[in-house]
Amino acid sequence: MARGRGLGKSIALLILIVIMVMGGLLWFDYLGIIQAKTVFAPVYKLFGLQVQTSVTATQTKPLEADLDDDRLAKRLEALDIRAQELDKRESDISRTENANEAIARELEDRQKSQEEREKTFNNEVKKYDDRNTNIEQISTYLQSMPPKTAVEQLMKMDDQDIIDIFRKTDDLAEAARTTSMTSVWLMYMNSERAATIQRKMANKPESLD
Repeated sequence: MARGRGLGKSIALLILIVIMVMGGLLWFDYLGIIQAKTVFAPVYKLFGLQVQTSVTATQTKPLEADLDDDRLAKRLEALDIRAQELDKRESDISRTENANEAIARELEDRQKSQEEREKTFNNEVKKYDDRNTNIEQISTYLQSMPPKTAVEQLMKMDDQDIIDIFRKTDDLAEAARTTSMTSVWLMYMNSERAATIQRKMANKPESLD
C-alpha cells in the first residue's frame, strides 16, 4: 500500500517536472530565446498566440546596421564639410598672403623711389653748395685783384659763370655794406661782352648750373 502511494507521488512529481520544463520551453520559445516552433506551433494556435519567428527576432540586426550606416554617413559628411572649410580657410589665407606680398613689394618700390629722389635732391644741393662755395671763393679772389687783372680772368669764363660771380659779388657787397666791384669789372670788359652779360642778367633768373 505504501509502495503504491510512493509510486503515485513519483509519477505526479515527474508529470509536474515535465509540465514545468514544457512551460519554460514554451515561454523561452515565445520570447524567441530558443527555437521550438515546430513542437509548440499547435499550442500557440490553441491559445491564439503569434509565434515569434526567426525573421522577427533578427529584424533588429538590420535596423542596428542601418543606424550604424547613418552614423558613419553623418560622420563622413561632417568630415567632408570640415575639409571644405579648411580648404576655404587655406585659400583665404593664401589670397591674403599674396595681397600682403603685393603691398610689401609696392611699399618697397615706393621706398626705393623715395630714397632715389632724396639722393638726387641731396646731390643737387651738394652740387649747388659746392658751386656756391666755389663762386664765392672766386669772387673773393677777384675782388682782391686789380680790376683789369680780374677782368682778364673773367673773360676766360663762360657767360653763366660770370653772371653767377657778379651776383655773388653783389650779395657779398650788400652784406658788407660796401660798393660792389661788378660795375667796375663791366667797365673794363669789352663793350659787346659787357652788354651781353648785362642783358642775360636782366632776363635770366638765377640758376643752379
